[in-house]
Amino acid sequence: MPSTKSKSKNKKKGRKGQSARKAKMGDKKVSMAATRDRHILYQESVQCVEAEIDFVDETFEHLRGRHAVLLREDFCGTLNTSCEWVRRRDTNRAIGVDLDEEVLQWGREHNIGALSEADRERVTVLNENVLTVQTEPVDALLAMNFSYFTFQTRDLMRSYFKAVREALTDDGIFFMDCYGGYESVREIVEKREIDKDFTYVWDQDCFNPINHQMRCYIHFHFRDGSKMKKAFEYEWRMWSLPEIREILEEAGFRKSTVYWEGTEEDSDEGNGVFEPTEIGEADPSWVAYIVAEK
Repeated sequence: MPSTKSKSKNKKKGRKGQSARKAKMGDKKVSMAATRDRHILYQESVQCVEAEIDFVDETFEHLRGRHAVLLREDFCGTLNTSCEWVRRRDTNRAIGVDLDEEVLQWGREHNIGALSEADRERVTVLNENVLTVQTEPVDALLAMNFSYFTFQTRDLMRSYFKAVREALTDDGIFFMDCYGGYESVREIVEKREIDKDFTYVWDQDCFNPINHQMRCYIHFHFRDGSKMKKAFEYEWRMWSLPEIREILEEAGFRKSTVYWEGTEEDSDEGNGVFEPTEIGEADPSWVAYIVAEK
């Protein structure tokens, strides 16, 4: 605490010192973690909506002999997939459903806002619960990025699948993705460099083998050494493919098919081509599509 004897001088000196400190802080470089948008990072590192819509569009046409027109994206988040859908054909329409209004608003501004005026008119956004939302019958309904894992009991999952079935047209199709393998039930951290700017970090923080409940995080690390920790958090149950298919049947779907990814001969990595099969490979970590027909 400064002496009261030279209060006026100390006060002046204090102002000068504060200005110097502010100037120094102003010159300090702001970290990449402080300036980057977590939703853009997610879209760049997790989603590939072009490939996802390729699969949905081609599979629906193969199974039904026509193009799907109206698509509903459950747990739509930033509406990235819905926007990709309406860009494909002038006749396509999309409905996005999500509980998080803040994320939906981001999607309105950044993804829908980037569409042409005509395309924007063909996207409907609903801030509602996927368990209770009422929409016109849709050709294709999507629950991607393992979002439906948020339902942690069989009864709740069955209720959701029943609601999905009711929302489909008579020849409608429900599309999901799923992941598994023995690494999916381990408490591990995986890093993947996206580009020279940042690294995507998938953190399987906690897993309970008794009820298969899991807590996961997504972090982002940047080339300047800064980190965006817990950018996204997930509390869900790790469901197996047999469980999901059994519950789909209980919910009234007449058929479900697993589409398994092929393998590149040279690299032993996935080749991005998903084919229907009843026999998968015992990979440590895999992602597959489930296609359920009403």
